[in-house]
Amino acid sequence: MKSKTVLITGASSGIGEAFAYECANKGAHLVLVARSQAGLAEVSKKIKEKYQVQVSLITMDLSVEGAAQELFQKTKDKGLDVDVLINNAGFGKWGNFEDFDLRTYKRMLQLNISTLTELCYLYLDGMKSKRSGGIINVASGAALMPVPYAGVYSASKSYVLNFSEALYNELEGTGITVTCLCPSGTKTNFAAVANNDVSVDEKQYETAEHVAKVGLHGFLANRSYVLSGKQKVLLSILPRILSRAKLLKLSGNVFKKIVDNKKTEIVKGH
Repeated sequence: MKSKTVLITGASSGIGEAFAYECANKGAHLVLVARSQAGLAEVSKKIKEKYQVQVSLITMDLSVEGAAQELFQKTKDKGLDVDVLINNAGFGKWGNFEDFDLRTYKRMLQLNISTLTELCYLYLDGMKSKRSGGIINVASGAALMPVPYAGVYSASKSYVLNFSEALYNELEGTGITVTCLCPSGTKTNFAAVANNDVSVDEKQYETAEHVAKVGLHGFLANRSYVLSGKQKVLLSILPRILSRAKLLKLSGNVFKKIVDNKKTEIVKGH
């Protein structure tokens, strides 16, 4: 990845920030995108102090309609030729379906699905012309099964997984790789940002740095998808050995406990 230009969304913290460090370590130039200008500035400062790479910052909200086209135009105006796109930005809500308003769900679907898809579409043409590069789409372990009390979120991440693998197959032989990263429990601001009531068993969670390493390794190894986290074995096996009905009941029982304990909201901010 040396001297390649990598665009990372949701790059001000968590997995996105970890991806930025990993790519810089490999000599890649960076385009970092997030809502937090201060967060991006801090990440950029740390990277420039340690690595001899170029870092461009773009502050914007990708959860609004038209954001993908605006971002694409901004990189074009800056003369930035993106070789690798990392769609990391996303968020979710946990609770009863009707606990959250439609505006929240529209923002979630816009960010997790529409903006991600549009960015793939917009940047893919340039990759094809060079016959190199690729895309990493960050989904979730929740993409592998229906998750009651996080139904919209898990469904949006299932879309990311299925879309990414389909695109991977379409692009075989073109020199372009599409990898879907499905993290399970990760030590980020996943819980703390929106709901401090949610207790996190740190022993069951991986660091964002480890997750980013897994994702980047899978991408460089030309894999269509990779799982990360200490629950990855269960996540990969359970959908194969349990019926849909049993899987649904198991998943529902786990997340119902969160709702019953008034642990009703988790925002996933990458």
